[in-house]
Amino acid sequence: DYELCEEWGHLYPVPREDLINLHREHLLHLLEMGDMEKALQLLQRIEDPGICLAISEQSLDQSPNLAASHFLADYLTGHFYANLTTARRNEIQALYMGSKVLLTLPELSRVNYFHLSSRPLLMLEQLLMNMKVDWVAVAVQALHQLLAGQEIGFTVEDIDNLLSKYAEKALNFPFALKEKRS
Repeated sequence: DYELCEEWGHLYPVPREDLINLHREHLLHLLEMGDMEKALQLLQRIEDPGICLAISEQSLDQSPNLAASHFLADYLTGHFYANLTTARRNEIQALYMGSKVLLTLPELSRVNYFHLSSRPLLMLEQLLMNMKVDWVAVAVQALHQLLAGQEIGFTVEDIDNLLSKYAEKALNFPFALKEKRS
């Protein structure tokens, strides 16, 4: 049905907003089905870059599943980096990195941290608070690789400071040990 509507749009004038809505729904459908290849082909078929940008951003804003969010954030930064405001660019890159961190977690646990996908530092803090140290190690390694040479609102030093803060808390004893007297 989407493809028929797309063909109809080539034959008859369709208002810009309706065209954006059609392509956005089609894109979200393809991403929901897990067909990233067809989703990429759909975005490449759209000749107007303004419409393509609008479709991609609106789709991302509808909070699709993890794989779709990762795909859209990657596509937007790869194709429309210069067209995005600095704040929006940082937001999308943080979402990309957060989704990358989520992908390092065990599959059944991802749902518990998905709501933090746009805030990778907060996700790391939550993992630390939940005593998931092994997961944090893998996540930190992934973030260190992704942050190399990029500015997205936080740095490797921010990650190190967070880890230091929780390491210090882990060693903090709230009471003094008493000696046994005989």
